[in-house]
Amino acid sequence: MSVHKKVEAKRITTHTIQAMKNVGEKITMLTAYDFSMARILDAAGIDMILVGDSASNVMAGHETTLPITLDQMIYHACSVVRGIKRCLVVVDLPFGSYQGNSKKALASAIRIMKESGAHAIKLEGGDEVLDSVERILSAGVPVMGHLGLTPQSIYKFGTYTVRAKEEAEAAKLIADAKKLQKAGCFALVLEKIPAELAKKVAESLDIPVIGIGAGNDVDGQVLVVHDMLGITHEFNPRFLRRYLNLYDEIKGAVNQYVDDVKSRDFPNEKEQY
Repeated sequence: MSVHKKVEAKRITTHTIQAMKNVGEKITMLTAYDFSMARILDAAGIDMILVGDSASNVMAGHETTLPITLDQMIYHACSVVRGIKRCLVVVDLPFGSYQGNSKKALASAIRIMKESGAHAIKLEGGDEVLDSVERILSAGVPVMGHLGLTPQSIYKFGTYTVRAKEEAEAAKLIADAKKLQKAGCFALVLEKIPAELAKKVAESLDIPVIGIGAGNDVDGQVLVVHDMLGITHEFNPRFLRRYLNLYDEIKGAVNQYVDDVKSRDFPNEKEQY
């Protein structure tokens, strides 16, 4: 196993992330949506936190990411930024806040940056959102791209299956990745695409490529923290590794609390004034 250099940084910036790719250090990213979780992830040494529009699913219980609003994303982003000292915070532009209107995209990005204090934004799509990417970048806001499975387009594709298995879609994905890099994106997320294709993209780009269900030959990995910790338990894609099973642990603790209160075991004499 080759030992790579480690980039030392008191604060992670887009420059740090690029330096990590340059020396071959893998980049770590997880989602967070609130102060308490952000504080834990930051203390544990995560490189980047994504305030994902997946909050629509895991925090609000929606079936898709589409319903979450810009105001709600800013609320989550503010909470996360208050919890961190070191990591880079990237915020998703939600559905409807940037598509087809680059002026609206810029206004949305500026609101996120001004009101939350986050460090960058992420948006989904390639060629079709280039205008928005360029306009946001022209205002000095760092942009992370997102290709492959783009959950905001779920009704267009109709399914959450692996993307870019066909040659034409794979060719478009590579072309889009190069266009996003040329436009000035500082990094790119590739979601649920064949590992071989993801490797090809990561090798052909100078900017870091973060994968989710895109194999091990990309520059870093991202997971939804509720999935990785086993707080959600119905969702079992192949790419997910559960590091804890918190659903059962928390449920067990609450069962015990209910029993202890009902049986008058809690609070005991030591637990009162």
